Amino acid sequence: MIATPDYRALLDTAIAEARQGLAEGGIPIGAALYHQDGRLLGCGHNRRVQESDPSIHGETDAFRKAGRQRSYRDTIMVTTLAPCWYCSGLVRQFGIGTVVVGESQTFQGGIDWLRENGIEVIDLQSQECVDLLGGFIAAHPEVWNEDIGED
Repeated sequence: MIATPDYRALLDTAIAEARQGLAEGGIPIGAALYHQDGRLLGCGHNRRVQESDPSIHGETDAFRKAGRQRSYRDTIMVTTLAPCWYCSGLVRQFGIGTVVVGESQTFQGGIDWLRENGIEVIDLQSQECVDLLGGFIAAHPEVWNEDIGED
């Protein structure tokens, strides 16, 4: 286990994934699943638009790409945006120990619920993450509303 993870450095992986998603024409939300010892287990990005699959959020993509783990207690889910209820449920279901959020200004998701259930949530309040998603939302509000389940 690393003494104090460099959460900002871990977030850089998720930001790179978000930028890749944007370049593909999708919603710029990225995520990565790390072991607490610093090993990258998997990373991914929101591919709802690209694959026409509403279940491929950044966190679920990273989780799937990490493959089976015996336990998730010693893992860190890093995401550019506060996880929605669907992704918060994934964190809770599998007992992911820590969630690092790039920003929660644009969307709060389930971070309060995660905290209430013993998950450590660290919000880095990254302006880079706010700007990346904010630019997308301004250009494609209908796609964003679809992503968060709004009409």
